[in-house]
Amino acid sequence: MTLYLEKEGDLSLPFDAKKQAELVAEEALNVLSCPYEVEINLLLTMNAEIRKLNQEYRGIDRETDVLSFPLNEFDVPGVFDFLGEDEDAFDPDSGELLLGDIVISKEKVLSQAEEYGHSPLREFSFLIAHSVLHLTGYDHMEEEDRILMEEKQRTILDKLGIER
Repeated sequence: MTLYLEKEGDLSLPFDAKKQAELVAEEALNVLSCPYEVEINLLLTMNAEIRKLNQEYRGIDRETDVLSFPLNEFDVPGVFDFLGEDEDAFDPDSGELLLGDIVISKEKVLSQAEEYGHSPLREFSFLIAHSVLHLTGYDHMEEEDRILMEEKQRTILDKLGIER
């Protein structure tokens, strides 16, 4: 897996964000039995910037904790079979599946960790797991989908020993 990390703003998270993102993303892909090596772009930014992106791409004028921008449209969440026939889904140089982009607000990681009574590492890990699931076709718009997505998130974090 290749994870490209970009950071904006002066705020730093109290752990190695790249290493943790790679660890959680790899576990998420293992849980989903992804048959490919993948490429993910991760931007760690501030509330003001994620608010602009949220407004631009979702029409919602407020900051959020995470945004996911999948590059592939999954008919069935977590089922990768259809991708083998789509050359555009893969990096021509590395052969890796281009999953998409994740944007996380560092300020939200810290404030939500405090609000929910767990560590910033746990909050960040949750947001990475949540976003990788979005990149692979999962959503939480319907109750049944929300329950399935929450189960997958819990499984990923449990396998890594990351508790609330």
